[in-house]
Amino acid sequence: MMDFASLVNPLQGSTSKFDFSTGNVYPAIGRPYGMNFWTPQTSESPWLYQYADHHFQGIRCTHQPSPWIGDYGHFVIMPVVGNLMTGARERASGFRHSEEVALPHHYQAHLRRYETTIEVTPTERGAAFRFHFPTTDEAAVLIEPFPGSTKISIDAEAGRVIGQTNANSDGVPENFACYFVAEFDAPVQAYGVFENGRVYEAQSALEGSRSGAFVRFSTQSGQPVTMQVATSFISVEQAQRNLQQELSGRSFEAILEESHQVWNEILGHIQIDTQDNDRRRTFYSALYRTLLFPRQWHEYAEGGRQVHFSPYDGKIHDGVLYTDNGFWDTYRTVYPLLSLLFPQRLSEILNGWINAYREGGWMPKWASPGYRDCMIGTHTDVIFADACVKDIPGVDWQLAYEAGLKNATQTGMKTGHFGRLGLAEYLQCGYVPEDRVLHGASRTLDFAYNDFCVGNIASHLGHEDVAADLFARAQNYRNVYDSSVGFMRGRLFDGSWESPFSATRWGGPFVEGSAWQHLFDVPHDIPGLIDLLGGKSAFVQRLDEMMATEPAYEIGSYPYEIHEMTEMAAVDFGQYAHSNQPVHHALYLYSYADAPWKTQQHVRRVLNELYTPDTLPGDEDNGEMSGWYVFSSLGFYPICPGKPVYTLGAPYFDEAIIKLPEERELRMIARDNSDDQPYIMQRLWRDRPLNQIEIQHNDLLEGGTMICSLGTPSTR
Repeated sequence: MMDFASLVNPLQGSTSKFDFSTGNVYPAIGRPYGMNFWTPQTSESPWLYQYADHHFQGIRCTHQPSPWIGDYGHFVIMPVVGNLMTGARERASGFRHSEEVALPHHYQAHLRRYETTIEVTPTERGAAFRFHFPTTDEAAVLIEPFPGSTKISIDAEAGRVIGQTNANSDGVPENFACYFVAEFDAPVQAYGVFENGRVYEAQSALEGSRSGAFVRFSTQSGQPVTMQVATSFISVEQAQRNLQQELSGRSFEAILEESHQVWNEILGHIQIDTQDNDRRRTFYSALYRTLLFPRQWHEYAEGGRQVHFSPYDGKIHDGVLYTDNGFWDTYRTVYPLLSLLFPQRLSEILNGWINAYREGGWMPKWASPGYRDCMIGTHTDVIFADACVKDIPGVDWQLAYEAGLKNATQTGMKTGHFGRLGLAEYLQCGYVPEDRVLHGASRTLDFAYNDFCVGNIASHLGHEDVAADLFARAQNYRNVYDSSVGFMRGRLFDGSWESPFSATRWGGPFVEGSAWQHLFDVPHDIPGLIDLLGGKSAFVQRLDEMMATEPAYEIGSYPYEIHEMTEMAAVDFGQYAHSNQPVHHALYLYSYADAPWKTQQHVRRVLNELYTPDTLPGDEDNGEMSGWYVFSSLGFYPICPGKPVYTLGAPYFDEAIIKLPEERELRMIARDNSDDQPYIMQRLWRDRPLNQIEIQHNDLLEGGTMICSLGTPSTR
């Protein structure tokens, strides 16, 4: 079996910074959907690992889903030798990438200042560490939380450190804490605690705002020191239980091998055939990114009972919970990929979101770990509708419908943490007026799509009157289309258009884009949008214009040039700003206007030019950017989650074998495949010609072989 995990580059996207993203991610060393990730830290900033940095500050236990959202419950583990320096910069050591191992299941670095090698391998709720110190009596391991209320204590005889921290950026109740227990296999020779640069030797406990601990060892024997650590969001006792369940009595090597096998098994659900090793590495790095979020939040009590602390009401509940997801992004590719590859996992995740609704009264719109005010729309409506029309089993559809209908009919939190900000105006006007709520045009487009999705759930459950009303509201996108300028446009409460109009002005009526990036943002009614823009020929011309227009932009309502503007201008794709999500379906729209070869041409360019083993073309956003690559390289794309169909493109690889549930397989084969002729000449599905541009989800799910013969069409 191929070692798929060895093809993944967790460092991909780690050259990002505030004003330019190549992924905005860190190397997440963890299990798929793990409760913790473990990452090398080169900075205490949200960009916690920068490939260009040369100083290593420790391994961070992190829960950060995005630098724009921030971290919570995080702490750092760092080995040192000699005099104790506790500050991140003061204790940091130089390291070389040539001596670094970064894989999904294993990270290793050599710290030259201390002549010490640190290794980590993960479990779902913990990790095993191994420290190779030089021969010395001054080896030490530091554990330091981040600012926030903390408690830490040391049991030197047991070789154990116990701590808790409420370090967080937002989205948690007052009684939130991350608890951790670390156990060492070597005798503790000395110990102490520290805070704000002050060290208290031989003191075994400290409570403060950033209380850390250290333990010292003699390494005269030449043997490495091993540490096992586990966390909990419930209690210290549960952290100890997690450690016992996942780590105790097991060697570092045994845990490493298990983690390796877990990643190989899940990555091996898609096997590709290509002679280009860079493309192979890019594919598996992208697939790895789609398998990290949402994060498991539940734990296992005695007897295997699933239990979780709720960031929505601050109580302990039975059942599953997941978190760390921005649905405005992930509904587009991550959840459709789960529906195809891992429907049972998807069912569990959806039940987790239903538990969030039970506990908080609303579905989250951005969860980390509880309600967060970020982005627009209520796109849990989309992921539930998509799962509903695809018959994902084991979901409480009545509660999902109740939650979606609440999003569609009741105003949420005025701060935007949940619900649809601007809903009252939307119901009154048929659009969100820009002089009442910022990003009114984008909100109108999103609300219309959300209405369509809730309508599908209503129809599935037999509520046809409600569905009819919501499907009528799904046409509200027409209310922000101004035929005099040929774009979606901000509209005021009195019905007039916002003036002056500029197609390249970002912000204002539009979120993270301009009128160009949101012109085609109607995935649920593509025929209606084509008619609105003048028919198929005119529609193709508008798409061509988007691709050919210079990537000019005005900062508009933004206070400065945001990174998405810079990223659009940095590549030669016109106004098609692939570094952000609103256009991700746009290239597939050509196929609906009788120009599928243009879909195939432009998608191939994006695959070739914007993704590499080391970089992504913008914010990764919990796997969505990588999900686009996975789907597009396989040769089909979920253009409208909430409908059980995929739009057909052209396979990127000579062959891909996709393992489906119940031991079925889907094979995607490209004959005469080359970048010079990425155009479909003939498509066979189960040995019969397939001339449609769509294929049903259930048809793919049954498995079969699709053979695409590529060439150069005369109509190009």
